[in-house]
Amino acid sequence: MLSQEKNLTYKQIFHFWAPLSATWLMMALEGPILTSFIARLADSTLNLAAYGIAHPLAMLVESPIIMMLSASIALVKDADSLRKLGRFSTVLNGAVTLVMLIAIIPPIFDFIADSLLNIPPEIAWRVHIAFIILIPWPAAIGFRRFYQGILISNGLTKRVALGTVARLLSMLATAYILAFLNVEGVIVGAAGLSAGVVIEALWTRYVARKAIRNVRNKVSDYGKNLTRQRVVSFYYPLALTSVISMGVSPMLTFFIGHSVMPIESWAVFPIVDSFVFLFRSFGFAYQEVGIALLGEKNKNHRPLNKFGNAMALITTSVLGIIAFSPLGSELLISWYGLKPNLADFAIVPMRILVLLPAFSVYSSMLRSVIINEHKNTLVTASTIIEVGLIFGIMVCLLWFVHPVGAVGAALSLMIARFCANLYLVKHYNRILSTS
Repeated sequence: MLSQEKNLTYKQIFHFWAPLSATWLMMALEGPILTSFIARLADSTLNLAAYGIAHPLAMLVESPIIMMLSASIALVKDADSLRKLGRFSTVLNGAVTLVMLIAIIPPIFDFIADSLLNIPPEIAWRVHIAFIILIPWPAAIGFRRFYQGILISNGLTKRVALGTVARLLSMLATAYILAFLNVEGVIVGAAGLSAGVVIEALWTRYVARKAIRNVRNKVSDYGKNLTRQRVVSFYYPLALTSVISMGVSPMLTFFIGHSVMPIESWAVFPIVDSFVFLFRSFGFAYQEVGIALLGEKNKNHRPLNKFGNAMALITTSVLGIIAFSPLGSELLISWYGLKPNLADFAIVPMRILVLLPAFSVYSSMLRSVIINEHKNTLVTASTIIEVGLIFGIMVCLLWFVHPVGAVGAALSLMIARFCANLYLVKHYNRILSTS
């Protein structure tokens, strides 16, 4: 493994990071691709709004298993640890599927849509259909992230990226066929997502079979000492972090529903978020890169940090050039298929979020060192701070300022992420000073 080498070079970091970053980038392209299909079909505003609600709700259900990738990298070392974490992953996958099944029961769904989120009836029924289609989505993600962790631990990051290519192609094929049949746009989006992740999960399991055999042939005291309590104590803070973090989108959906111009905001904010996500995606992979490459006592943190600094500068600069030039509106119109009035509506929150790619890189850098030291509760605390600030800022904005929903959401996201990173910096520096 690269983490065991004496001098980790930027070239080695790039070759390890690039396939994982490409994976995140391809996943980031899902949003623009699917929303561009929806925007070109009938009742585009209503279907965009419905997709913009259903997707984050499904992500909230999925959130407990999203950190399985980091857990797999950190904990799977031999046959016993593979078996124990695999069993744990299966239980989690079953649990999130059960939650999806419960959520689609009409009385329960009606309570969520009407009483909690204040979704108009012409959007709510579309959200319900999308949620039914997305039932296999969370478990498929948990399944493939467990095996992706094994691939990454064995240095097989290119196979992870190839799996995402298969995901994109199957998603595109599904969306194209359904759009050709002129079905509801929200069905196109939900079916494309479900088909893509199921194919990617099957691909990942197939290409990981040799790596799995290698792990099964390893016997050590590590796996014997990895008790269920240790697995839970390691994973629980990460899962809680993800659950709290994924709760942001449904929470913003709620606040947008009680703000100025809610339908327009529901329609454009997911698009703005997905566009900014394209630039944030380069930093998301950095958490797994850091966990895999930091080495003992975080000896490789200096070259990893310098590489991350360059990434933060480049991604935020490119987004800024687009957002503060006519290119931003043109992309929203030509790429996403938005009407000019919605494109103009979307450009303001895009400009507010311009620093978010850099914040995402630094968040991944800070978290990788903290998780490498198994101080996972600090990551949870930072997420609680972030989500608490988003909630508080949105309440204050709605109470005193009455902003357009998409603008208020963007402001709260930026301020909260900055403060959460500040909290992590203190602990990050303390860990490095004792390494």
